[in-house]
Amino acid sequence: MNGTYLNINLDHLKHNFNYLKSKIHPSVKILAMVKAFAYGSDAVVIAKFLEEIGVDYLAVVYVDEAIPLREEGIKTPILVLHPQPESFNNILKYQLEPNLYNFEILKAFQDFLEVQKVLNYPIHIESNSGINRLGFIFNELQKLVNIFKHTDCFLIQSVYSHFAASEDPKETHFTNSQIKAFEEFYNSLAKHLPNQPMKHICNTSGLLNYPEVHYDMVRSGIGLYGYGNHPEFDTYLRPVASLYSRISNINILNPGDSLGYNRSFIATHKTKVAVITIGYADGIIRQYGRGKGFVYVNKVACKIIGNICMDMLMIDVSKVTCKVGDAVVIFDSNYGAQKLAEAIGTISYELISTIGPRIPRKILSSI
Repeated sequence: MNGTYLNINLDHLKHNFNYLKSKIHPSVKILAMVKAFAYGSDAVVIAKFLEEIGVDYLAVVYVDEAIPLREEGIKTPILVLHPQPESFNNILKYQLEPNLYNFEILKAFQDFLEVQKVLNYPIHIESNSGINRLGFIFNELQKLVNIFKHTDCFLIQSVYSHFAASEDPKETHFTNSQIKAFEEFYNSLAKHLPNQPMKHICNTSGLLNYPEVHYDMVRSGIGLYGYGNHPEFDTYLRPVASLYSRISNINILNPGDSLGYNRSFIATHKTKVAVITIGYADGIIRQYGRGKGFVYVNKVACKIIGNICMDMLMIDVSKVTCKVGDAVVIFDSNYGAQKLAEAIGTISYELISTIGPRIPRKILSSI
């Protein structure tokens, strides 16, 4: 793609991994989220590198995300957070570990294993402690225990839950209620099991804000990629992905001239406009247009004006000296993705994870 590329800095990934590791006890394992193409970067590259530097577990949402990792030789255990019945054959084929989050998926996987004559297959059980997406609730425990008492298909590797708002100090009371609910669920289940599964609830914000509940393992996604959900932690983390583009054309608008589709920008004074080779098909969605979003040209913030197009966007460069071919910073270590995301009321997760696949990835590492 002409002039647009995404740098993936593995030195920064290692720095973030080591920083997060410094926050936990040496006995606590680290699970790395590599779902959604490793938050919009490159899942195979990221997972391979994490394996090299000692990550204990990887996690994806769907089985199809895990298959390329196994085909590239990655041996680290992979938790599949939201498996579906049509993927059971590949779970077995690629030795993946499914999260069984309700009775329907649990029974379906049990039936599948019995037909395949498989015993003690590694699984994970999710407890719904209040986020109310997936997971078993406390009132379902007795039924769950009865199933495990009457089958030898499963070997429960972990029981876990997920915080809803561990980054928000205003929700401390709710987070503590989740911790209490999860501990009650885990203890009531574990006493009926032949083994003691790992116990985990912390995401990145939980890892940083609730050290008392690191338990056996912590999970990190956004923290590994350089964002800590709080300015205090962001200073210790380094963004892994940096997105750059280029000026492909410059136009001068006179008062009354319009710009782009639907004439959504009308010049009120003489305006110098630069066209950039990136658009909503690449993850810079239309909401960043009409003066809300901004990019950087020669260290100057330039507003995105008019409607963002599928393959390009336009910026006001009236106050910056620039020319065709000059580099444009969408986000990097100096101009974080969080700043741009906040301009439209969203979060860094959304911005970095939606970077389109046609943008070339460049891998940086001095290691």
